[in-house]
Amino acid sequence: MSEGRVEALYDQLKAMAVDFRFRPGERINEVALARELEASRTPLREALNRLVGERLIDFQPGKGFFCRHLDPDTAFALYELRRIIEEATVRLACERGESEAIVALKQGLYADGLAYVGKTVRELTAFDEAFHIGIAELSGNAEVVRQLRRINERIRYVRWVDMAARVTETKAEHTAIMRAIERRDGDGAVTVMRAHIAKRMDQIVAAVKESYSTIYMPGAETLFDRPLVAEEA
Repeated sequence: MSEGRVEALYDQLKAMAVDFRFRPGERINEVALARELEASRTPLREALNRLVGERLIDFQPGKGFFCRHLDPDTAFALYELRRIIEEATVRLACERGESEAIVALKQGLYADGLAYVGKTVRELTAFDEAFHIGIAELSGNAEVVRQLRRINERIRYVRWVDMAARVTETKAEHTAIMRAIERRDGDGAVTVMRAHIAKRMDQIVAAVKESYSTIYMPGAETLFDRPLVAEEA
């Protein structure tokens, strides 16, 4: 079996799972999927099993693979876990981050995400995630970075919906976080990060409902690929 083929299938299937091109709770038809992706069943199943391990799809013995459910309780738990991790990493970034690395973060990932006009929601969310991963990398803890990447993948669709509604808020909050890191103000950075990430349960419920409406909307696959203009932010 070609490891490269499994990796390519894994990348394709991950994109489909993150985008909810498989509908929430829907059984994944392996035969149809193998035909669509021009893949044999063995590498396809190996790739699917990797996604099960990452909680991006589910497996039920005797029944097969299913798209993960999109429910408020899980989304809330993931946002809460993300907040806990990122509060810790931003404090560690203030304590451990090398001065050159902080400057590089500001000039690179932070600056890249400031301008929103002409960028799509997918692109803005990618810049946002990269900035937060960059902060986590300043902590020097590779395991925390790995966990944060996994969380981001599982909540990315909800974050696309959220990002479309709060672009300017995100920009202002990133500015406050970056300034606190530059001052090595751990307490201040944690306070801003907490406000930036924390979501009440009612906010999560609303975001999940909106996510469902977009998933089943005609043309949903292109919904987050429309460039933003100034009036939308």
